[in-house]
Amino acid sequence: MMHIDARERNFIIGTTILLLIFGAAVLVSSFAFGFQVPAPIERIDPKIVATPGSYPQYHWSDPVDERLREIAPNKYEVYILAQAWNYQPSQIRVPVGSTVTFYLTSKDVQHGFRLDGTNINMMVLPGEIGRLTATFDEAGTFNFVCNEYCGVGHHTMFGQLIVEP
Repeated sequence: MMHIDARERNFIIGTTILLLIFGAAVLVSSFAFGFQVPAPIERIDPKIVATPGSYPQYHWSDPVDERLREIAPNKYEVYILAQAWNYQPSQIRVPVGSTVTFYLTSKDVQHGFRLDGTNINMMVLPGEIGRLTATFDEAGTFNFVCNEYCGVGHHTMFGQLIVEP
């Protein structure tokens, strides 16, 4: 049998207990705050994503002002295309009480999408479609920004979700 010094054994036990506590905190907070894990729902060709007719079930080739779609009363889908250094559309308007599902992809490089005041935060990768949903019960302006460095114009990549009364 191998001998372990008492201080080393106590250190291993303490570290294991801390890891279990931290793991439990992550699990509890994820359920308490409704965290969603953005997993890709489909893979696509980023070179033709905005080409008319290439992906008709998604609406990235539609005119920018038609990419917000009401699919049921107070239920919306928005198709946001990220590309150097803007989002299309960059301004979205919905009424209070709306549930919005965001579909995002990129034409060029890796981008980020963080919607202030919500738990929406995801990487936007070329060739992958990311999807997250949020409900907006209060009027206000929610800014979204690219939080992954995407080149020299990165600081100009932002937009707004306006929740109207």
